[in-house]
Amino acid sequence: MVMLVVEIIKREDSGGLIKGFRWRLKGVRTMVTGSDQRWCRVVFDRRKREDHRMVRFSSPMATTLKPNEERTSKRFWDKFSKESVLTLYSPFFVSLASGNLKFDTFNHFIAQDVYFYKCFDQAYELAEGYADDDDDAKESIIELRIWTLKELKHHNYLVQKCCLDLSKETKPNPATRKLTKFLLATASGKVEGVKGAGHVATPFEKTKVAAYTLGAIASSMRLFVFLVNELKSILDANQYPYKKWIDMYSSESYQAGMVQTEDLLDKLSVCLTGEDLETMQKLYHQALKLAMEFFKSLPVDQQTVVPLLKQRIPSEHRLMLFSDFDLTCTVVDSSAVLAEIAIVTASKSDQTQTKSQSQSQITRMSSVDLRNTWGVLSRQYTAEYEQFTESMLAIEKKVVGFNYEGLKSALEQLSDFERKANMRVIESNVLKGLNLDDIKRAGQRLIFHNGCIGFFQNITNNKNLNVNVHVLSYCWCADLIRSAFWSGGIHRMHVHANDLKYENSVSTGELIKKVESPIDKLQAFSDILKNSDENDEKKKSLTVYVGHSVGDLLCLLEADIGIVIIGSSSSLLRFGSHFGVYFVPLFPGLIKKQKEHVEGSEFSWNRRTGVLYTVSSWAEIHSFITGC
Repeated sequence: MVMLVVEIIKREDSGGLIKGFRWRLKGVRTMVTGSDQRWCRVVFDRRKREDHRMVRFSSPMATTLKPNEERTSKRFWDKFSKESVLTLYSPFFVSLASGNLKFDTFNHFIAQDVYFYKCFDQAYELAEGYADDDDDAKESIIELRIWTLKELKHHNYLVQKCCLDLSKETKPNPATRKLTKFLLATASGKVEGVKGAGHVATPFEKTKVAAYTLGAIASSMRLFVFLVNELKSILDANQYPYKKWIDMYSSESYQAGMVQTEDLLDKLSVCLTGEDLETMQKLYHQALKLAMEFFKSLPVDQQTVVPLLKQRIPSEHRLMLFSDFDLTCTVVDSSAVLAEIAIVTASKSDQTQTKSQSQSQITRMSSVDLRNTWGVLSRQYTAEYEQFTESMLAIEKKVVGFNYEGLKSALEQLSDFERKANMRVIESNVLKGLNLDDIKRAGQRLIFHNGCIGFFQNITNNKNLNVNVHVLSYCWCADLIRSAFWSGGIHRMHVHANDLKYENSVSTGELIKKVESPIDKLQAFSDILKNSDENDEKKKSLTVYVGHSVGDLLCLLEADIGIVIIGSSSSLLRFGSHFGVYFVPLFPGLIKKQKEHVEGSEFSWNRRTGVLYTVSSWAEIHSFITGC
């Protein structure tokens, strides 16, 4: 419970000033930063009547941010920063990063900056007008306006140094117009979905709109800084033709302007209600999306390595997309899901099944025995798998170059281990008694990694794309996988996995073995490609494989493009590196491809090079392949 002293400044209903009143309010939680006085809405209950008034803090105790309280600007950026990565995969940015972006395209891009700076200045001017009752905020906004005009001068200097001609760029492009229009509408208080939008009268409303404005500007500025820092991390700036542009946006001056904007945003947001903060977060996100769209929409009149499907003519080329399932697509391994179904089913059977019923149904063990058996099997598999991989790495000497045959030999031994593990599962009867309907319902509830379902929806539901999608999985139940994807509206997908044997839609505990091991996956991969080529010899196939585990290594290397989703399996990186596999983050890998490309030729992708690309999310894969 916080005791807070406030001074009444103005009544919202009459607008009159009330002097000399000081109140002590119990239970008021504050997040005010610094020593500035801040406005806050407080509801007084005096003589049994609610009295809404604007107050500002006069107690220094109330103006200290607790160490564990996160700043609003940081919270917003942390929430949406992963989306910003997608901007890196735009044709414009890949060409810019590679250093071979055409001069006319760069000229157009630089010309758009003028409209952004002018828009920032107008938005700050409007925000300044809302800060009449807060001298400190007003002063900070004035400083930001001065900073904006200073950066505009730096921009003009850059234009001169780079010998750019902006005389033909007399108007903003559509994406620039959308973003600047949105920023100015926000700064005018015209916020969609907010009651009384455009009507800014009380001090609280003014503070709120100023905070909204700074939030929208801050997200755009933060995106620019993020992109430039990404460029700096992978480039040799001394040999980069657009070095002066990087220097401008990575300068201390620009960084200081961004930080000052975020600091003021944090200070103004502390007195906002939860609903107001939610609105501000939406505006921050919308501005960020519009800024990202600006980069994605910039016209690029040259061949680019992204998006991948743009390089392929559907009538002449075919994309063969392969993916692992467990933990590559899903958050939880399917074996754990099947185990839970079995245990729940057994538990219900323990409670309801009579002796006469048990004689007419498939015999199953009790839920207690089943849970214990699953635990033993799981611990045994994990211990033996770790022991196996450690022994393989100890036996096989680490090589300098890529050793495909050595890797394949090691994974053949791993295949024997996987088959024995599956046999233990079958003999234990833990998969006995599972109802097919229960399995399908569980599939519908499976949680996928962010962006996975959206990606597959995009490429399978677009009839203009010539894409064949195949899932290769060790999963014991292909029905579970199909149900999971069907629930997301994905039907044009081929699933290659093991199946359970059923009697009257109840599993017998036996497996129809199809894909148990790395070698089985590789065989399925090869057979699919062979059949595809035989059925349509006129079209050239480009293969992409997405995986996360050691069992995916051979398929990843046999594909033209192997993509590893990192984070869920460090053993793959360690095992692959031991045999000379080179893991490259996808974005720098694409920059290298773009740099080496000769205009007029095709981008070449080759299998068994020993190079695999790494990503942190499905969103990166989506952007790379389709550009969305």
